[in-house]
Amino acid sequence: MRRTCLVVAIVSALGLIGFAEAQQDGPYKVLKTARVGGEGGWDYIYADAAGRRLYIPRGATREVAATDTTPAVPAVQARLTIFDLDTLEPAGQIAGVGGNGTAVDPKSGHGFTSDHPKVSMFDTKTLTLIKSIDVGAARPDGIYFDPFNERVYVFSHPTKDATVIDAKDGTVLGTIDLGGVPEQGVGDGKGMLYVVMQDAVGSVTAVDVKTMKAVGHYSFVDKGGCNGLALDAKNQVLFAACGRSGNPPVQPPQPTMVILSATDGKILATLPLAGGSDGAVFNPATMEAFSTHGNGTMTIVKEKSPTSFEVEQNLQTMNGARTVTLDSKTGHLFAMSQERGPAPPPPPGGGRPPQGTPVPGSFTILMIGK
Repeated sequence: MRRTCLVVAIVSALGLIGFAEAQQDGPYKVLKTARVGGEGGWDYIYADAAGRRLYIPRGATREVAATDTTPAVPAVQARLTIFDLDTLEPAGQIAGVGGNGTAVDPKSGHGFTSDHPKVSMFDTKTLTLIKSIDVGAARPDGIYFDPFNERVYVFSHPTKDATVIDAKDGTVLGTIDLGGVPEQGVGDGKGMLYVVMQDAVGSVTAVDVKTMKAVGHYSFVDKGGCNGLALDAKNQVLFAACGRSGNPPVQPPQPTMVILSATDGKILATLPLAGGSDGAVFNPATMEAFSTHGNGTMTIVKEKSPTSFEVEQNLQTMNGARTVTLDSKTGHLFAMSQERGPAPPPPPGGGRPPQGTPVPGSFTILMIGK
């Protein structure tokens, strides 16, 4: 997952959007914000609906010496931070366990983080590290727990594969060649796993988890840079959130939601997104797909029928709130970000513009719903 996001000119110097004024017409709004603080990078956010916990791995920070105008900043180690899913109050943390994402097996009570250069396995009740799992040359990034067979799938960019781990005891069962740079994965609960590819030409790889083999590669032809993937398991519809359109890509980029059949990869529709996505989820209770973007927007797509889709709402959230998770019990969605100071001038000759300095203690969790 990308650890940086584009800074949008219309947001304030601190990177916050006025929640009360910014809601666009539609059923969703920011219900609550919790300024929980804490320093260090982040990537995925994970809601454990059964255990009523919200998991956010945080990265380590280096010590910064004092200057004439600024105080010293102590080093902070990587840790897994845990919050109450209903109140957003802190519920604990596990020191030394960082990484990009978290997955939890509610049956065994085991949790996993896609740590570097390993996978960390922990006890969700005692919040203690059980063991570190060697995953070889893989660089753990995205992570997904599949209740179908109680296995955890850990996705790696450089090795272009998924490491398969038994959630009951943490045993590595093997790897799956995905044929591209994997990002988010999602299962149908019946033995199929789908993983979206971040390559210049986007695609979804379909995996039979029983044989641990890829059985399909669905190309998007002229859409790429895809990071988010959601699934309507009942109707076998995939929602892939892609950052670029056109071949060569149109400038400025035109982010797109590619909606396709999970059965054969047939593209059913393409819809515009309000920003470059870094995460997507689907709520079967409302038949809506959600895509969150680094520019502080969320696009909600309504599935009117298995072949008819429309953008229901573009909601403004908080600049940098680029990943998302769903609490399947309440229907609430969660994202996170932090405030930043003014961004420096862009580099000469183009390239990704730099971000402003993070405001200490400003890390914020957003609860979104109707």
